[in-house]
Amino acid sequence: MGHSAAAVWDSKAAMEITKDWKGIDHVVLRGPQGASARISFQGGQVISWRNDHGEELLFTSSKAIFKSPKSIRGGITICFPEFGNGGSLEQHGFARNKLWVVDDDPPPLPSNDSVGKSFVDLLLKPSEEDLKFWPHSFELRLRISLAPGGNLTLISRVRNINGKPFSFSFAYHTYLSVSDISEVRIEGLETLDYLDNLYHKERFTEQGDALTFESEVDRIYLNSPNVIAVLDHERKRTYVIRKEGLPDIVVWDPWEKKSKSMVNFGDEEYKQMVCVDAALVEKPITLKPGEEWTGLMEISAVPSSFCGENLWS
Repeated sequence: MGHSAAAVWDSKAAMEITKDWKGIDHVVLRGPQGASARISFQGGQVISWRNDHGEELLFTSSKAIFKSPKSIRGGITICFPEFGNGGSLEQHGFARNKLWVVDDDPPPLPSNDSVGKSFVDLLLKPSEEDLKFWPHSFELRLRISLAPGGNLTLISRVRNINGKPFSFSFAYHTYLSVSDISEVRIEGLETLDYLDNLYHKERFTEQGDALTFESEVDRIYLNSPNVIAVLDHERKRTYVIRKEGLPDIVVWDPWEKKSKSMVNFGDEEYKQMVCVDAALVEKPITLKPGEEWTGLMEISAVPSSFCGENLWS
């Protein structure tokens, strides 16, 4: 038997650190079949994820403002230590606006998540300035890996190296590229309770057998299953989102009116994207000194015909 491409493929050679046009380091991960992911050290943000055919799977606004230290409107942003608005912190926390560094000596992951994958380990620690606004010492580790088949996995670990407990919320704010939002349905959220941000976080129960879009949506689905499917009928593509340690799913599409009010978002771009975030929002995690929390999200993009019974196994 001959070796498969994945077996002889050198995962270390498939990770390249380069600089963008602003001089900020970013990482390119490559899979053996042609898939790729691009991650900026600014915010630890995934700014591109392409399949084996070179098709971009993440949405980035054409009006996105590439101005440090702000995160880019699109891709996958890391929301920590909070999701949404609150307190003295900026919306969605500060991790997405900070410069991360390569984690040269990460502690091993329990699942050995690097076998056969190209990956990068990034690290964020608080600066003196951060400690003024959020006075808690932490280490936030992020491993981003690309599997030979093109699946993208993000694993975050938050460790309390403080003298006292602290609490946080978290989300992978994920902009998926879709053909037309009116052709999209999300399965796996049926019968769940959700908090509706358009109605002052009032609690409702999902009545439909799938979520479809006819107007602005901004919801936090609670205690969701660990597998969610986002079906794009026109492209005959399904995004499968698997998660661990992240009980909630945030779904957002700004629709027409809100799109026109956002300076870093095109008026019609709400049609080409949907945000589906693996998140920890309703019940923040509290870590005692020395404790660590782990949250994982894996996304795959598969032909819709492949789904059905295979999806939930």
